Amino acid sequence: MTTTNWQPEEQLVRFWFEGSERQRLDRFLTQALGGTYSRSRVQQWIREGRALVEGVPVTKPGFWLERPTWVTLRIPPPRPATVEPEPIPLDVLFENEDVLVINKPAGMVVHPSPGHERGTVVHAALAHAPDLQGVGGVLRPGLVHRLDKDTSGVMILAKNDAAHQFLQDQFRARTVRKEYLGLVDGRPPTPRGRIEAPIERDPAYRKRMRVAKLGQGREAITEYETIETFPKHTLLRLYPRTGRTHQIRVHCAFLGTPIAGDTLYGRRRPTIPLDRHFLHAHRLTLVLPGEREPRTFEAPLPPELERVLHLLRQQAGRR
Repeated sequence: MTTTNWQPEEQLVRFWFEGSERQRLDRFLTQALGGTYSRSRVQQWIREGRALVEGVPVTKPGFWLERPTWVTLRIPPPRPATVEPEPIPLDVLFENEDVLVINKPAGMVVHPSPGHERGTVVHAALAHAPDLQGVGGVLRPGLVHRLDKDTSGVMILAKNDAAHQFLQDQFRARTVRKEYLGLVDGRPPTPRGRIEAPIERDPAYRKRMRVAKLGQGREAITEYETIETFPKHTLLRLYPRTGRTHQIRVHCAFLGTPIAGDTLYGRRRPTIPLDRHFLHAHRLTLVLPGEREPRTFEAPLPPELERVLHLLRQQAGRR
């Protein structure tokens, strides 16, 4: 790799593509950069016209490199974070110099987005750990994974770039073990099972995802096992093996047993007395930076979900 200044505030990097096997431009650049930057960030730079093949700008991340050539990339300078810290209390499960592990409450959005410019996990985390500024992105400092707004439970954030890369590598390699607790309407076809159904965005309603046709969408795998059954509901332990948007909710609905309280993918009128869906990120197991053995972090079921289970047990004649 050779590096020179393209503009005073940018870096110009050049890589030689040998051409022994055809390869996507975004994948080649991500690998050539040694994993320093995520593939999504490299794709964004390509779309911005920052990649050149044989001196010609290419704006398609999926452009195929097929013969020996020089590939150039203009890397922009780090942008200062534009998210202002907010002193919002966090339920901290664990913290050291590299990571912050929290128990996210339902109703809290993870990062700023249209309509949610304040009050997010990111705003609160920046106030708690100012060193998060600029780690992993301008609007999503420290984030290596996400939870839906109304999903509670364990989340981990990185406090420096090295930790961010270390954790992201584990999520990409699917070595992170994620365990959720979910109450569904009805009963799955089998007490335990494995759902392999690709997921794509619903073109008719962009806020929804859906199961795609075979050969389309992105691979999505969820495993589940039954914990407890009720007359009209089932409590499941769910293990998402991939990390697609709304994956568990889409897969449960695909089985005909949507997450209870999920008005986007399930019934419009919730079958339980709850103003959120019953899905909780219960445990997260992964290796921390500087360590070799995996650790497990656990967030107890929130009181409002415990109350629902207590009510269902009473109705079923159980204590």
